[in-house]
Amino acid sequence: MDINQLIASRVLALRTAGGLSLAALAERSGVSRSNISLIERGESSATATVLDKLASALGVTLASLFETESAAPSPLSTFAQQPVWTDPDSGYQRRQLSPGVRSPLQLVEVVFPPGRRVAYDQSPHSADIYQQVWLLAGELEVTTGEQRWRMQAGDCLAFREGQFIAYENPGAVPARYLVGLVTLPFAL
Repeated sequence: MDINQLIASRVLALRTAGGLSLAALAERSGVSRSNISLIERGESSATATVLDKLASALGVTLASLFETESAAPSPLSTFAQQPVWTDPDSGYQRRQLSPGVRSPLQLVEVVFPPGRRVAYDQSPHSADIYQQVWLLAGELEVTTGEQRWRMQAGDCLAFREGQFIAYENPGAVPARYLVGLVTLPFAL
């Protein structure tokens, strides 16, 4: 499935499951109704910032917008099956590693181009979402709230979502990192 179609079906399914109209989701997220409509039809490649606003308004993690839905999800996510998405603004590439089975843990691999920055001004989520970033290669600066962290390959940073978060690659080579997300409480 095309990545924009996957995102489209997930946003629509989550909005419908939450009983939200386009107008209600627009009001909650700060994303225009027409933009949400384009995203839900797969006619727009939304930026990471817009997708984060929608995920927050829907009460899910950003990673949830990249999950595939199936009647009986496999516990194995092969490399070929893992959805890859590129943010049209920053050029960062995101690979959803986790399989589609229900789990409080989600893993994402990111390749972040040099000299680029992405910022999320998150509102508090309905669930506690914790994130760890393990930098595998390159350099990365991460801002969480008022704190700024400079990371080198091998460093790992843990923080809670629901605050201002920014990622910046100050280096001359792409930064590659693994993101682990845990959502609490989690009900099976």
